[in-house]
This record gives sequence, structure tokens and C-alpha cells, in this order.
Amino acid sequence: MQKKIQSALISVFYKDGLDIIARQLQANGITIYTTGGTQKFIEDLGVKCVPVETLTGYPSILGGRVKTLHPIVFGGILGRRYEQQDRKEMSEYSIPEIDLVIVDLYPFEETLRNTSEEKSIIEKIDIGGPSMIRGAAKNFSDVLVIASKNDYSELASILSSGATTTLEQRRSFAAKAFEIVMQYDIAISNYFNPGTIKTLRYGENPHQHAAFKGNLEEIFTQLNGKELSYNNLVDTDAAVQLIREFSDTSFAIIKHTNVCGIASRPSVKESWDAALAGDPESAFGGVLVTNAGIDKKTAEAINEIFFEVLLAPSFNEDALEILKTKKNRILLQLNQTAELPGRQNKSIFNGTLSQDTDKGNFTEWKESGGRRCSEEEKNDLLFANIVCKHLKSNAIALVKNKQLLGKGCGQTSRIDALRQSIEKAGQFNFDLHGAVLASDAFFPFDDCVKMSHAAGITAFIQPGGSIRDKDSIAYCEENKLPMVITGLRHFRH
Repeated sequence: MQKKIQSALISVFYKDGLDIIARQLQANGITIYTTGGTQKFIEDLGVKCVPVETLTGYPSILGGRVKTLHPIVFGGILGRRYEQQDRKEMSEYSIPEIDLVIVDLYPFEETLRNTSEEKSIIEKIDIGGPSMIRGAAKNFSDVLVIASKNDYSELASILSSGATTTLEQRRSFAAKAFEIVMQYDIAISNYFNPGTIKTLRYGENPHQHAAFKGNLEEIFTQLNGKELSYNNLVDTDAAVQLIREFSDTSFAIIKHTNVCGIASRPSVKESWDAALAGDPESAFGGVLVTNAGIDKKTAEAINEIFFEVLLAPSFNEDALEILKTKKNRILLQLNQTAELPGRQNKSIFNGTLSQDTDKGNFTEWKESGGRRCSEEEKNDLLFANIVCKHLKSNAIALVKNKQLLGKGCGQTSRIDALRQSIEKAGQFNFDLHGAVLASDAFFPFDDCVKMSHAAGITAFIQPGGSIRDKDSIAYCEENKLPMVITGLRHFRH
């Protein structure tokens, strides 16, 4: 349903670009209602406008806190043109119809960045602005709302084309308006409840708004670097979940929630060297995590590459001095005793999925192949199974001497995941003879076992459960290879 704009209410903090809009409104013969500083700005342009106080009968009072909070103003915004009773009441109380609302919000977040004085911060909590924006957005069937100067160019196009809007246009602007008010309220809530709701720079991509709800301070203390982004948080969560699975000194490198390098060694420096060697290419820009303290020698080695985040339970002072040479580098001191949630939630459609976290490594240790595992193979299989658990499905992990040599993850078939893992190991010249393989789910055929054996892999671990388990087991029996069945699948979508 098309609507002709005949009247507009303008009350804005930022005047950038408003001159063009005001002149276009005047050229279209649209009545302009306005307030305070906006009124002066428009009048200085030589454009006629009607002060809101002439409608309400009240001047701006309480130091400017109350200007538009009046039934005349909100009646004009919220009045439903299609409701006979609304039209009757608007006529009875001399309430003008307002077809266009141009309102922005006080600069609350900007004020937070520039001062810590609470009085100044509190005065930048807008009351009338969000109310007018919400009212206009709610009544989008009759009213067009512009809640940001970023939309002035689109409004200018509307005004130059007859000042008529469609229902779809008004609904689209209403959606933008509610988003703006939501982000504004989150920022204010975060000020009064530090650590409860945190507005992030953006989401997975710059055009996506994002926020974190929770208390990160329980998990870690930030020692250096810029604010954590949405992607940083997703990756650090994956890093913490992974490293908590290991009791031996271990170091891991995370990229897009997948582990691309991990190793356990007697010292943290040796663990770092082995983890990095697993895939030095993917480590660039990654998230690093260890369950051991960072000493100077390790810091010097880590400092040679570019990374986004480093998590560790402690840092020596001389190590911190080295690592802090990059001001944007995020250093997080992990609280190893912090309890992580026992459930995971994910939004889908118009609801939420919830499940228990994937705990444990195996429910049984059934050696079903052609021989029993050696002690070294058993340790590597246990290690590989945990690593595989933290890779996106379909997943394969190849391990030797508690070092990840190659991995395949996020593939649409298990054989593709295996091919990827073998190619990855070959890319960095690893010898797979004597390596072990973990699979996050069962082998539906014996092709994976055959291909792995041909590459030099000598032991396998998988949950079992396929109607063709016997095919893979039979191949292992024939070739004297250990095959461990765990009874516990580790899909990760």
C-alpha cells in the first residue's frame, strides 16, 4: 500500500546530510515538525518548520530531558489511519498525522570511549529517541522511519520520486530501526552490567552485527591486545575445549575452530615446535593455546609468526615483554579451574537446539584387528581420537609420537577426509610409516583402511557401528594391524 508523505518529525543529534533532506521536504510541500538544535539548523537553511512545543504546549524542560514525550507527538506517530476510532480521537485532540520520522540517538558509545565521567555518560542515554523510533517502526503500515543518517541517500531518492513509499519500503526501514535500537540498548545494558552483554565490533563478517552474552572474565584475563572479535571468541572457545582434554604438556594451533597443529612433548617449547611443524602454513593468523606456562624461550619462538590470540595458564614476565611488542596481539591468561557449561546451544530456524557437551574419549577399548596395540600405538591412538573429536566432520586425524601429522575435516565423505589428511602430511614431508589413524565415525567400507595402510599407517581407532565393520576388521586381521573400536562417535557439525 502506497503512502504519500505529507508531514515529517525531525529530531537528530547528527546534522550531516540533513540540509539536503530538509530542502527536499520543503520542495515537496511537506510540513516539518522539529525540536531544539534541529529546529535552529533547519531554520538557518531558510527552511520553514514547526516547533514541537507549539503542538504540545510545553517547552523543552528538565535540561532537555523532556521535549517530545507527549501524547500529541506519540499520537501523531502511533495513530492508525485505518482505525476509525484512532482517527476520531486524533481529530478530537488535534493530533496531526506524522508520516515520516527522522530521529537518531544520542552518542552513548562514543561518549563511553571519550570519558569515564558517569554524569556525562548518563545524559547520553536517549529516552525520547528510542521511543519515537520504536513507535514509528511499530506503525510502519502508515509511517516511514529513518533512524540513521546512513539512510539519508535512500530517503533522498524517495523524496525526489514523488515522496511516496510502499509498504515493503516502510517495513524494511522499520526492521533497520529496531536493529539500531537493539544495539543501542545492548550498549547501555553492558555499561550497567559489565561482562553480561558485550557488543562486538561485528560478527563473522563486517556487515553482521554481533554481541556476546556471558562472563568472559570467569574463563580468562586479557593481558594485551585489541578487543576480541566474534571469530576470535568462536576460535578461543574451540581452543579451550580442546586443550582441556590433555594432561601432558601440550600446544595446539586452531584455525576456523579446527585444530591444524597439536603436539605433546616434555616442555612447552618442544610442544610448540612440534605443533607448528604439523602445518606451519595454516598456523598464520591462528589462535594458539597451551596448558603450560609461557617462558621466554617459547615466547621468542612464537613471536616469529603472526597470530591473533594466545591462551596460556601463565606467562613469565620476560615472556610477556616479548609478546606485548605487538599492541594488537591478544594475550589471554586462562583460568584452568573455571567450569565450562555442560550443554551447548545453537540457534536454528525460529528456535534453539540444545545438547550435552561431547564428553569422554571412548566407552570401550575393543581391540578387534590382527594384533594388539603396542604401548606407543595405544598412546598415539588415544591422542589421535581426542584430536579427531575436535575436527569438523567428516574427520580423520593422523598422529605419530603425539604429534598431528595430517588431518582431513569438514569433508562430505570419509574417503575425501582421508585423502586430505594424507596429502596434508605429504605437503610437509612427514613419513606416515608407523603413524596411527583416528576417525570420528565408523568406516562404511574398507577403502579407508586399505588406502591408509598403503600410506604406511599401522593402527586405527574408530567408534564402530557400521553393518560392514567386519570388512575393515577383516583387512586388519589379514595384515596384522590393530583396529580399536571405541563405541563412541564424535560427529562435530
